[in-house]
Amino acid sequence: APLSEAGCRVSIFIAADARQSGAAARIGAPVVELHTGAYCDLHAEGRLAERDAELARLAEMAAFAHSLGLEVHAGHGLTYDTVQPVAAFPQVIELNIGHFLIGEAIFVGLETAMAEMRRLMLAARAGKG
Repeated sequence: APLSEAGCRVSIFIAADARQSGAAARIGAPVVELHTGAYCDLHAEGRLAERDAELARLAEMAAFAHSLGLEVHAGHGLTYDTVQPVAAFPQVIELNIGHFLIGEAIFVGLETAMAEMRRLMLAARAGKG
């Protein structure tokens, strides 16, 4: 509460876990960010069945957290190859993607890197991903 009372917006970075979402709601956190790192790692390792199971778990937890009245964000490890399925979750209103974009910007420039990521996210939201 002291952070909120000071005017700070509080977000809690959590695993895709119902207990963690429930705890965030109980303590009055307005926002949770679902950790997408395991999904991204499984994708990079080519463990597609496990990746798909993790993606389903993320989707389920996004819906659950939203049902608790939490604002839902997601991020960690997202790239051009992994962003669209997560961006398509209707409950997720913000994606946090920093490291990949800065790394990509070294090669193509920040404006181009960001434009491509935005294109992919918007296509996923429109059901074209």
